[in-house]
Amino acid sequence: MADVIKLLPDSVANQIAAGEVIQRPASIVKELMENSVDAGAGNIRIIIKDSGKTLVQIIDDGTGMSETDARLSFERHATSKITSAQDLFAIRTKGFRGEALASIAAVAMVELRTRKKENETGTLIIINGSRVETQEPCSCPEGSSFSVKNLFYNIPARRKFLKSDNTEMRHIVNEFQKIVLAHPDIKFSLYHNDSEVYNLVPGNLRQRIAGVFGKQINQELITIDTDTTLVSIKGFIGKPETARRTYGEQFFFVNNRFMKHPYFHKAVAEAYQNILPAEAIPSYFIFMEADPASIDVNIHPTKTEIKFEDERAIWQILMASVREALGRFNIVPSIDFENEALVDIPVKSSSSGLPDMPVIKINTEFNPFDNETPEPGRQSYFERFERDKSDDWEKLYSAFNKDEAVNRQSEKITESARKFLHIKGKYIVCPVISGLMLIDQKRAHERILYERFTDCLSNGESVSQVDLFPVTFEMNPTDLMLVREIEEELMLLGFRFQYPDNRNLTVNGKPSGTGNSNPIEMIEIILEDYKKSQADPSTGAKEKVASAMASASSIPYGKTLSSGEMENLFDTLFACKAPNYSPKGKPVITIITIEELDKRFK
Repeated sequence: MADVIKLLPDSVANQIAAGEVIQRPASIVKELMENSVDAGAGNIRIIIKDSGKTLVQIIDDGTGMSETDARLSFERHATSKITSAQDLFAIRTKGFRGEALASIAAVAMVELRTRKKENETGTLIIINGSRVETQEPCSCPEGSSFSVKNLFYNIPARRKFLKSDNTEMRHIVNEFQKIVLAHPDIKFSLYHNDSEVYNLVPGNLRQRIAGVFGKQINQELITIDTDTTLVSIKGFIGKPETARRTYGEQFFFVNNRFMKHPYFHKAVAEAYQNILPAEAIPSYFIFMEADPASIDVNIHPTKTEIKFEDERAIWQILMASVREALGRFNIVPSIDFENEALVDIPVKSSSSGLPDMPVIKINTEFNPFDNETPEPGRQSYFERFERDKSDDWEKLYSAFNKDEAVNRQSEKITESARKFLHIKGKYIVCPVISGLMLIDQKRAHERILYERFTDCLSNGESVSQVDLFPVTFEMNPTDLMLVREIEEELMLLGFRFQYPDNRNLTVNGKPSGTGNSNPIEMIEIILEDYKKSQADPSTGAKEKVASAMASASSIPYGKTLSSGEMENLFDTLFACKAPNYSPKGKPVITIITIEELDKRFK
């Protein structure tokens, strides 16, 4: 039998490795920007064409490379960062595996121009699909210029799965933000289709945060600064009143490397407990310094998932640090026992006597069931009972006809005997044939609005309420790109937008008949819901937008409804195609059966 095991050609092996490292244009931006930082650059320019599908160019003034190093840098596992396995436990640089350039060259057309300071001429290398086509001397400034063109040109299936330009550019800006926040001492600029997106000058961390997210954030930041033998924690957290419903301003760094860490996010959220609504997300820009030997950055191809040696202890330190910062700025109440004002308690004088005991007069002959003539202006118990009693009061608890067209969870009641009870501004209760029906008012309204919005998106018909005074507000650039990405669907639902610049959004109109009158809050809820639903491949973009819009526009919990509003909500809900579940699949209706009620009284 012939041997079947064969070594893969380098070009194929590189394409397989590229599948892990290079997922989209943003991956190239990340890898090449990190290389520029590691090269000691003080000025890094990023030029993007067609959201990176046509061109990603990174120009830096770093150390540059010799001709030999430039050629060797495109080989797999060629690196200047480590020389032994022991070096993996003392990593301070961004990259170290030597996979990025080989992976990029395997799936794109790459051109590198680089020169070291001491050299008179530089080196030009052109590689297409892992094949070196040109290597020759050239004239170029000190540093390196990488041009990556036509990403995935040789893998059409991969290119086909790239998203829209707005989506891909949003991912690029996300990666850009992570790196520029970690290096405020470096000048960065970002251009897309010849338009400037960012131009960030060197400065301190607070200045860099303001440069990335807008000047208004400068007033929202609270300093956090804690040093322990285990970890050093510095940076900024946001004031509670500035917390938003969308993610986008939450950043963890360890040794100046961005990391994703849901466990530490919970520590921050725990520190804000009881001072933020459940759906609000605080901003934070937290930088940790730890012994490189106590962390493992080599557990994921993108090096963003990092394992700590003692995560539980760091969790406690982080939560305490955030709470201390909030308390120091009088955001949460604190008690100073040393400076607590003394309360003046009067001392009883020996010459003064105690006041007389109060006398309570009791009518020992009072009989509440005595049907005697009541006092003027009052009625006896029996008279009030007779007045309130109705001959047909039993109808409140009578059985109602069941609508066979709707399942048991959506039993209807007769028009003549409807009685609705509102509980805590959250649930609507009414009797049905089998017991008590409970309706979640927010989810019910979400279902109603969802079906209305999906009809609007399908028919192209919407009703917009034009605002007399348009609202303009500053947004995270990535959120603004997401608005542009789903703008067509939002306009079909009734929104009207203008874009004064790359940071601000103006809302000129919003959908009519919604339960939320705050356009800023609506936009934030829509974007966050849409982000969460993007991972769900079972629904299309229009359904995701409709679901997000329904969540943003629905009646909030805590809103008191009149009898007429409850009745209208009830009727409209059961006119829906799927009244039993919200757009997110959560139950809208539940029944407490007579049997369950009987058990409670045993």
